[in-house]
Amino acid sequence: MQSPYLKAVLSICLFLSAAAARGQHYLSEYDSTLFIRDTARPILKRLEHLHFSGYIQPQFQAASARGAATYAGGNFAEFSASRFQLRRARIKVDYILPAKGRNLPAALFTFQYDITERGAFARDVFLRLYEPKTQKLSLFMGLLARPFGYEVNLSSAYRESPERGRMSQVLMPAERDLGAMISFESKKDSVRKPLFRIDAGVFNGPGLSAPADFDSYKDLIARITLKPYALGPHLSVGAGLSLLRGGWMQVSHYRYETVERNGVKLFGVDSAAANAGAEAPRHYYGADVQLIYTHRRGRTELRAEYWRGTQPGTATTTVNPGSLPLTPTYIRKFDGAFLYFIQSLGSPDWELVAKYDWYDPNRAVSGREIGGAGAGFTAADVRYGTLGFGINYYMSTQVKVLAYYEHVRNETTALTGYTGDQRDDVFTLRMQLRF
Repeated sequence: MQSPYLKAVLSICLFLSAAAARGQHYLSEYDSTLFIRDTARPILKRLEHLHFSGYIQPQFQAASARGAATYAGGNFAEFSASRFQLRRARIKVDYILPAKGRNLPAALFTFQYDITERGAFARDVFLRLYEPKTQKLSLFMGLLARPFGYEVNLSSAYRESPERGRMSQVLMPAERDLGAMISFESKKDSVRKPLFRIDAGVFNGPGLSAPADFDSYKDLIARITLKPYALGPHLSVGAGLSLLRGGWMQVSHYRYETVERNGVKLFGVDSAAANAGAEAPRHYYGADVQLIYTHRRGRTELRAEYWRGTQPGTATTTVNPGSLPLTPTYIRKFDGAFLYFIQSLGSPDWELVAKYDWYDPNRAVSGREIGGAGAGFTAADVRYGTLGFGINYYMSTQVKVLAYYEHVRNETTALTGYTGDQRDDVFTLRMQLRF
């Protein structure tokens, strides 16, 4: 059986061969003048509007125990505590359609694919239309990044840590979704005037974790961003506010929320018939700030981002589902944060990174309240904090080597398996090339 990758390569080769043969029916008719006129020039004219980019991230990882459950690139195999992995290998193609008679874009088509040992997956496939006069407004439609948060939208090719924090991986798996978005960007008409970007869109909700949208409820997501603004000759600030209002359909009429009865916290049930078919609330609120101090040896940067809200889930997980849950719905109030400290070490080529993130899926309970008899709390209610630190070495503007260690701690509970800290620390050594 032919590999799908081989078929794709052969198809591309046939396409290119057909293009090169245009204007030439037989080999004996080959004429360089005809080839340049009929084939080369039209192709080159099309290619001048194409932009190719991409990056590759091969890595080696070692965990503190075999079969470690981790958000540092996925769980380890049952009997493995070390692995080589192709974390990401992405190719991105952008085609810009120029506006008629103007040196400005009228539309943009973006296509990005991720190809690793785990398979091939689409990451971005969208069309962007520009308002022709001022270029301040644009409309997106297709598979694109959700406009929520700073770390979620920071490309993995530029992020200083190997992975996004646990909270964003749980609540925003794969970061993208199908939908439509309007974007407004202010233009620089004054040196002292701050620049803003406002994004607002409607999305399916499940994102790339689902092959198709499984209900009619949609997510409204919006973000306002203050682009880096100079506070002085060496200091700048950026910031953002994010909002998500949505949810997914409840199939069961059983709905659980954390309550307190006689001084004991537990999941209380609401069994109203109207719960079946209603929307399980998915509401997020986020705020972030970035302070950057530049100096002759590089930069010092502080980032802080905080999320808070309501997340629907099941008894055993708070991960946004890829298929419609058929079990009772559990509503939890969550919060979490991402904190970064980035410091150049003697030159811009060497960089120290320290990061702390936490995710508390159920703010209403903590510690040994989790695991009590009859309370209904599970591993889905356990708080996690991750302290990471590492060094980035930039061999050039395109090549980077990263060494990073993550120390993960879960809260101590009365729940079996969580009465102490699990062994799930991970060390990552990664190389990256981007173009």
